[in-house]
Amino acid sequence: MHRLGAVAIKNSVYALPATDAAREDFAWVHREIIDGGGEASVCEARFFAGLSDEQIEALFHAARNADCEALAEEARAVQKALPRRGSIPEERRAELAGEVARLRKQLADIAAVDFFASTGRVTVEGLVHGLEVRLEGGASEPSTKRQPAALADVRGRTWVTRKHIHVDRIASAWLIRRFLDPEARFKFVSGKGYTPEPGELRFDMFEAEFTHEGDRCTFEVLLERFGLADPALGLIAEIIHDIDLKDAKFNRPERPGVECLVNGLAMVERDDEARLARGAALFGDLYESLARKRE
Repeated sequence: MHRLGAVAIKNSVYALPATDAAREDFAWVHREIIDGGGEASVCEARFFAGLSDEQIEALFHAARNADCEALAEEARAVQKALPRRGSIPEERRAELAGEVARLRKQLADIAAVDFFASTGRVTVEGLVHGLEVRLEGGASEPSTKRQPAALADVRGRTWVTRKHIHVDRIASAWLIRRFLDPEARFKFVSGKGYTPEPGELRFDMFEAEFTHEGDRCTFEVLLERFGLADPALGLIAEIIHDIDLKDAKFNRPERPGVECLVNGLAMVERDDEARLARGAALFGDLYESLARKRE
C-alpha cells in the first residue's frame, strides 16, 4: 500500500484519490488478496463525518513529506562526501554518480505517488539537482559572481506558487512585494501539472524560475539572484533556511519563535491571500527588528 501511495485511515482501511490510476491499482491489490484466499473490498467513498477532506489530504502530505525528509537526509550525506572545492577524483565520481542516480530514482518513485504536491519534494528536488550539477562539473558552491537579475524584467508580472503557502513561500512573497515589485500579483495553484501562462513567473515549485538550488531555499535563491545584500535580509534567510530545510545549518535563536508563529498562522488561515497578508506583516516586523539591532 505504501508503494501505491495509499494512506491508512484506520486498521485495514486505505485511501487513494479517486482517479482511474488509483482504481486500477486497487483492483490489482484486490485480485492479489482474493487469489491468496483473503477478503477485500474496493469502494469509492466520501466522508460525511469524522475525517474531513482536508484532514485526509493532510495524511497524504505527512506521508510524502516523511518520505522526502528521509531522502533529503541521504542526499545531504552524499553532499558531505563531495569536496567543497575543486574537481571530484575520478575514482570517486562513478561511485557518487551511482548514488545520485539512486536518489533520483527514489525521488521519481515518490513523485509518482505525491498526489497533492508535498512541500518536502521541492527541498529534496533542489538537493538532488544540485548533486547532479556538481557531478557534471558545475560549481562546487553557489555562485556569488552571477550578474544580478534586472528588476525591470520581473516588474508587472504575476508570481505563481503552490497552494497552502508556508514559511518559504510566505517569506519569498513578502520579499518580492517589499523589495522587487510593490505591485506584484500572486497566484496560488496546484503543485502538479501547472503550465504557466504568458507573463507569469513561478517560485518555490517544480521547474520554477526561482526555487530551491542545492541546499538553498527559495528565499536564499531570490536574495542571490537579485543581489540583495541587506544584512537583515541575510539573517531572515538563515531563519527561513533552518525552518524549511530542517538541517540546523545556521541555528538562529529566532527560529523556534518564527516557526511557531508561522505554524499557528497556517492553522488559523486556510486562505492563501489571508496567509500572505498576515505573514507579510510578521516578516515586515521581523525585518525592522533585525535591521534596527544592527544600527
